[in-house]
Amino acid sequence: MALFESVTFNRAVRFVEATFKSTAAFGSATFEGIAAFGSATFESTTWFMSATFKRNARFVEATFTDGARFVSAAFEGDAWFDSSTFKDPARFVSATFKRNARFVEATFKNFTTFESATFEGDARFVSAAFEGDARFDSAMFGQTSRFGPLVCTGRLVLSGATFGSPATLLAAVRRLECCRTRWSSTAEIRLSYATVDFSHAVFEYPLTIAAAPDPRMFHGWRPLAENLFPGQDASRVHMASLRGVDAAHLVLADLDLSTCLFTGTVHLDQIRLEGDCSFGTPPSGLHWRRWPPVRLTQRRVLAEEQHWRARRPRAVPGWVAGTGSAGPLQLAPVYRALRKAFEDGKHEPGAADFYYGEMEMRRHADDIPRSEKWLLNAYWALSGYGLRASRALAWLGSAMLLTIILMMAFGIAQDDPKQTATGTVPAGGGKVTFEIEKDDPQNPTGDRFTGERFEKALNITLNSVVFRSSGQDLTTAGTYIEMASRLTEPVLLGLAVLAVRNRVKR
Repeated sequence: MALFESVTFNRAVRFVEATFKSTAAFGSATFEGIAAFGSATFESTTWFMSATFKRNARFVEATFTDGARFVSAAFEGDAWFDSSTFKDPARFVSATFKRNARFVEATFKNFTTFESATFEGDARFVSAAFEGDARFDSAMFGQTSRFGPLVCTGRLVLSGATFGSPATLLAAVRRLECCRTRWSSTAEIRLSYATVDFSHAVFEYPLTIAAAPDPRMFHGWRPLAENLFPGQDASRVHMASLRGVDAAHLVLADLDLSTCLFTGTVHLDQIRLEGDCSFGTPPSGLHWRRWPPVRLTQRRVLAEEQHWRARRPRAVPGWVAGTGSAGPLQLAPVYRALRKAFEDGKHEPGAADFYYGEMEMRRHADDIPRSEKWLLNAYWALSGYGLRASRALAWLGSAMLLTIILMMAFGIAQDDPKQTATGTVPAGGGKVTFEIEKDDPQNPTGDRFTGERFEKALNITLNSVVFRSSGQDLTTAGTYIEMASRLTEPVLLGLAVLAVRNRVKR
């Protein structure tokens, strides 16, 4: 056992290529000069708790076989851990790095924590590899301009951390947690494979979260093994939550937002979505659980709507279940804000999906009057809130077919009424006055569904669609049928035209 606790080294210390087979304890030690542990091997527990390094500390290519503890250590000079290997948990809790901290190509094979660590200089984790969780809870990065590129096969936790200068974070990571992380300047986060939790993060300057175009950039000159993230697509970065975030300066690019939680996000209407930002979709196919069977409209759907629909009685199979209690009252403002964000970005067809979601939430809300709910139900059924041309055209076709059938059955008179002229010729000649009378249309009898009657009925119906009178002689029932047709069919045609415009306008 090597015991150097509370020892003060007044000069440079060299343990280059040294091997410590048992515990190496440097707790509360003070290194006045350079501390060189290059290529040293620590085969047992290593203690540098509360140690103070007045000048540079060099642990280049060092190997820590058992746990390495640098809890509350103070590095007043540069700290170099380049190409070092930590085989068991490495703990740098509350460590202070006054100048540059270098972990270039370092390998952490187990749990690693820099919780509450302070990096006053540049923290360089270029090509670092974390094979377990890497925790930087409540860490402070004063002058770190580039964090990474690094690889973490577990969780990279930056919750509560503070970045005091413009920073770029590059990482290939299974999960990135930035809950309550504070960014005091502009920042760019480029990720691969990751699922990101950004709940309650704080930033007052533009911040971009984007999927990296090429994940191979993350490990620099060291090859990135393909089996580090089995079953995960490098190009799909999933956003898990934006709850509590002020999105006024947030830019999301090429992210999968199908599982993202948006309720509680502030200024969501000012968020910028660029590239391929995808949302969830309703279950596809024909669903027989209800009668008649239903086919759900394909559109962009928020994860929280999926969770709400999965909780409902007789829910259509395929909706994704989840936690939380957000319902229509909470989701309608979210859809409205995203709609405005798309409209401000001149993406009108995309905004239509969020308008559909907003109207769906209004239709299912419990705080609207019954009359308004009936109106919304009719608007949804007839044209999908003015966004589904196929639905409006189907209703228009059905109405036209019904009009033709009713006209053939009841509306068109049996025969064209004959006109009769009557008058009196004065004796000795003179002016003659005639009265022209027309027989009342007679209700049809006999075979009503003939080619001739169909042609007349079709003419009447087509004129009704464009709000014109056909001029045909109709029975009393036919007159009312034509009036109803001239009222409903132009409305359905208008809804179809509106739906087409809403889907293609720019």
